[in-house]
Amino acid sequence: MSYFAQLLDFILHIDNYLFVLIQDYGLWIYAILFTIVFVETGLVFMPLLPGDSLLFAAGSFCAGVQIEGELAQLNLILVISLLIVAAIIGDALNFWIGQKYGRKLVQLKIGRYSLLKEKHLMQTQAFFEKHGSKTIIIARFVPIVRTFAPFTAGIAQMRYPDFFKYNVLGGISWVLGLTLLGYFFGNLEIVRANFETVIFGIIGLSLLPMLIALIREKMTTR
Repeated sequence: MSYFAQLLDFILHIDNYLFVLIQDYGLWIYAILFTIVFVETGLVFMPLLPGDSLLFAAGSFCAGVQIEGELAQLNLILVISLLIVAAIIGDALNFWIGQKYGRKLVQLKIGRYSLLKEKHLMQTQAFFEKHGSKTIIIARFVPIVRTFAPFTAGIAQMRYPDFFKYNVLGGISWVLGLTLLGYFFGNLEIVRANFETVIFGIIGLSLLPMLIALIREKMTTR
């Protein structure tokens, strides 16, 4: 099975994987969850980790999940607190990497192809100067984009006090919103029976802001 097939299987069946991890690792599961969220938000080269579905599934386990008579449960306050911290310091690290090494990293080439053209960098900088606050918050809810947004903000030399404020607001909103969504609705029978569909729905809703922005941009350029 290829890496992407394994990743897709993990995302779609994350509830089953979490159940096994909680049973096998006990309290270490909190460190595992922290690490996944931190790496997804903090390392620009790791954008495909399942942040949204992980938060939703973790929330459902905070309410308690029982499979074949065995109960797996997480502490809601501890999960929310740890993952908010992971999300905030992950974005802060990503911003710092973009600020200190971003221009060198974007000059790296794969064969003859540059990872990012200079004109795109200038356009991104102008976009962040105009929409910086909104971008940092909305990006939290968009897979892949949330990994690149703080890196790009760092390259664009966005003022750190501004970034930090919206980083904290976005991190709290993202973790709190999706975790509580899983806590209150993740164990409904209809959700448990259609978990894969729910995960696809969460991913689709997460991509909606980016789709709306693209449509608006197309309409304004006409």
